[in-house]
Amino acid sequence: MTVLDKVNNPSDVKKLSLSELEDLANDIRELLVNKVSKVGGHFGPNLGVVEMTIALHKVFNAPVDKIVWDVSHQSYPHKILTGRKQGFVDGHFHDITPYTDQEESEHDFFTIGHTSTSIALAEGLAKARDIKGEKGNIIAVIGDGSMSGGLAFEGLNNAAELNSNLIVILNDNEMSIAKNYGGLYPHLAELRATNGQANNNLFKAFGFDYHYLENGHSIADLIGLFEEVKDANHPVLLHIHTEKGHGVDWALKDKQTNHWRSPFNVETGEPLKQSPAKPTFESTIVDFLEEEIEAGKPVLAMNAAIPGAFGLGRIEAKYPDHYWDSGIAEQHNISMATGFATAGAKPYIFHSATFLQRAYDQISHDLAINKVPAVLIVRGSTITNSDRTHQGTFERAMLATIPNLIYLAPAHVAELKEMLRFASQQTENPVVISIPAQQDMEEQHVKKEFATPNYDIVQKGSRVAILGLGGFLQLGKEVATELEKSGITATIINPRFIASLDEKTLESLKDNHELVVTLEDGSIDGGFGQRIAGFFGPTEVKVLVKGSLREFTEVVPQAELYDRYRLNKEQIVADILDILK
Repeated sequence: MTVLDKVNNPSDVKKLSLSELEDLANDIRELLVNKVSKVGGHFGPNLGVVEMTIALHKVFNAPVDKIVWDVSHQSYPHKILTGRKQGFVDGHFHDITPYTDQEESEHDFFTIGHTSTSIALAEGLAKARDIKGEKGNIIAVIGDGSMSGGLAFEGLNNAAELNSNLIVILNDNEMSIAKNYGGLYPHLAELRATNGQANNNLFKAFGFDYHYLENGHSIADLIGLFEEVKDANHPVLLHIHTEKGHGVDWALKDKQTNHWRSPFNVETGEPLKQSPAKPTFESTIVDFLEEEIEAGKPVLAMNAAIPGAFGLGRIEAKYPDHYWDSGIAEQHNISMATGFATAGAKPYIFHSATFLQRAYDQISHDLAINKVPAVLIVRGSTITNSDRTHQGTFERAMLATIPNLIYLAPAHVAELKEMLRFASQQTENPVVISIPAQQDMEEQHVKKEFATPNYDIVQKGSRVAILGLGGFLQLGKEVATELEKSGITATIINPRFIASLDEKTLESLKDNHELVVTLEDGSIDGGFGQRIAGFFGPTEVKVLVKGSLREFTEVVPQAELYDRYRLNKEQIVADILDILK
């Protein structure tokens, strides 16, 4: 029997001796490796907080004492100790979600997956406790670069107003998702080098009672520190030095790659599946940027702590002056890009759709109103099996309402190249390029005009017109092939423009088409299809809009979602034929 076999809830942790707690840490790491190696997930962050999590549940009385995990991508050890270890056993991996979840456990106070929110959330819990006359410690755990986000600083600034119990744990593993950037991190290094004794101390300036712990993997030291500050009647900040990937030697050698992993070999860490060696949207963009830089263009590749998502490591390594990582600060990234473009240079801003929503005001107020010719490249706006906190399918509803944006959806790499070329040369508007999840591998024809809305008619037909947006152009072709079996030759259109309508092309469809079908890899509500439906609303032409529903989905297999949304080609054909009856 392992020590973990005896642990089913935090009260069991409190019964264990120090040596048993150390054995428990090893047991937890074995479970972490087992699960992530088979289904993927956050790896290094979870390995790095095992001892901290054990000590928290040893000292504090959860859930009366409330622990808020920033991002909660490091909450697997917490889940294991709070009655959910079965979710790390073969056959039960999907019994639990990747992040903290209110519906899953009384120990999870928020369903969250984005950064920098924990301090503000904890302050809200603390203020409610005080007003209601309740007791209990409120603890926020933040790290992995999350302190670089503006909301984290807003939380630090407001904490001093509480004058009551609030414990902020800064899990300092010297990393963000990738390398840390920004003035905060040399400051943290100075604090580490002086064992927390440096005269220059940002956290003391904010009014915190500051404590430093060098070895964040010593359970005994962690317990001692937590016992010291437990039930404090003022805001406390615990600066704890940890190691991302701790306990797995090969994970320590490449901390960026091992932040989040696809399934891997447990002995070597090598991925079980290798990516095919073919041009991707991301590699095409990086190739283009390299050409621009080599040509002497004043360009800057900008991202918010996710360089790996776009393959920007090559730009960072070869052209550091043309690379900018704002940290986890999407708002700053957009506003800085606005200034950069206003000065006559060309910023290429890279964001994931799920994180871009944090910068909505900057896109609208700074980029769009000022009509600066920046280039915003967005990925992840498609229907996937991600959890509720990482949905990107609402991107179109968010951006398509903003005036002055040229909002484009490439269907394949060749088209993306032309869009990039256009965006690099035009000086009138911001250009947004939404990267699809898949590309049409056959279609290479490119219509090169992007200054005004103009669709690309791939195939002319009658009765049915299919508009397959971006990555769904291929699906549109497959539907058209199936319709041929019923004697219908459909018109196939690559719309290319997400928000602006090519009214001339749409008007031409009225003459010999009964039905217009829109296919988009994202939300119907506020999406491309609804704009097309609005255009044909006063006419006799019917419109069938296909996409995802307005809902938060939780790690649902993509095939199941396609079936739910009737996005399989057979379902789409059946719906078309039913309308044409």
